[in-house]
Parts: sequence; structure tokens; C-alpha cells
Amino acid sequence: KAKVVNEIFCDGLGVCIGHCPQDALTITEKDVANFDKAAVETHLKKKPTENKYNIPCGCPGTKIQDLRKDKQSQTSTKNTNTTDLQNQLQQWPIQLHLVNPSAPYFQSCNLLIAASCTAFSYGNFHNDFIKNHIVAIACPKLDRTDGYIEKISEIIKKGDINSITVARMEVPCCHGLTKLVEDAIKLSGKKTPFLEQIISIKGNIL
Repeated sequence: KAKVVNEIFCDGLGVCIGHCPQDALTITEKDVANFDKAAVETHLKKKPTENKYNIPCGCPGTKIQDLRKDKQSQTSTKNTNTTDLQNQLQQWPIQLHLVNPSAPYFQSCNLLIAASCTAFSYGNFHNDFIKNHIVAIACPKLDRTDGYIEKISEIIKKGDINSITVARMEVPCCHGLTKLVEDAIKLSGKKTPFLEQIISIKGNIL
């Protein structure tokens, strides 16, 4: 839900409307104080910039863990006749809020940005989507998406990403994830190959 922080921060141009994935923003004409550019700059300077990817609680679940060597070991020792589905996850953490753009596993990787519901809706998600990818999951409807565009853009720039795949559900609200990634690619200035994969609520790729 959109919320007015301070009316003097609004220049009335309406650029923010096109960036809102939920269509929650509108421009309403009424008598208010004039736009104050200096106040906006002061407000932005108050926002913390250092350690922006550190979680205040120091949760051990945010520790960067590269699982790729473990996967190689498992692959070399597993029975080739097994029909069991193998876990293809190559790193931790995976939630977009928690990942660090400077993590080494982002270097020259194929990045999968998946809507949170996709892995539960598509049965062979690990083999068809996660395999050979570094993963970040997000929900454009329920997450606090402030900063997502900037974070994804930073991952692209720092990691020199090979490709990005967005896996999302067919429901309308999930399109916001695609929009976030498209905007992040533009912000990064990179020409990163991009693929959108849409999964139906019945578990099929559309």
C-alpha cells in the first residue's frame, strides 16, 4: 500500500507511477506546499548507506555459503542409476533481501531470480531451473521491494553476470518481478541476456 511520506517531496511529475509494480500510486491534484528539492536531498542523506546489506540482528542465516564444491563431490559419488531428484542449490542465502551483491558465487554466473511460489508449483524446479544457476528468490507482492532494483543492478555490475532468468507465476501480481529485473538491467548499463519463464498455477511452463 502506497503511503505519503511528505507532500513537499513530490514534484508532481508522476515518474514514480511507472515504477510501482502494484499500481498503488496515483497523482491527486490538491493545494499543498510547493515541491522542496533541498528538503528531498536532506531526506535522502539521512538514509543509511553503509553496510546496507548487513542485517542488524546478525542472523547466522545471512552468512555467505558457496555450496558448489559440495555439489561436485555429491555428483562424483552418487549412484548414476538413482532416480532420486538431486538438490541443485549452489549457494546460501537465497532470499533477495539477504543476498550480498559482492558474494563470490555471483561472478560470471547464470542468475535465476525466482518468484517464491514457483518452486512449489513446478515439480522439477531444481533440475529445470536451479541447476547450473545461482538463485535469488523474491515476492513482488509481499516483500518490501525498496532497493531491489538497485541490488539486482549491483549484482549484475559486480558479478558480470552471463545471463538472467526470471521464473514467475502466471498471476498478474507476479509480473512485478519481471519489471524489477528489467529496470535493474537498464540501471546496470549492461546488455545481459534475459529470459522470462512463466509457470501456470497448474504447474506447467507457459
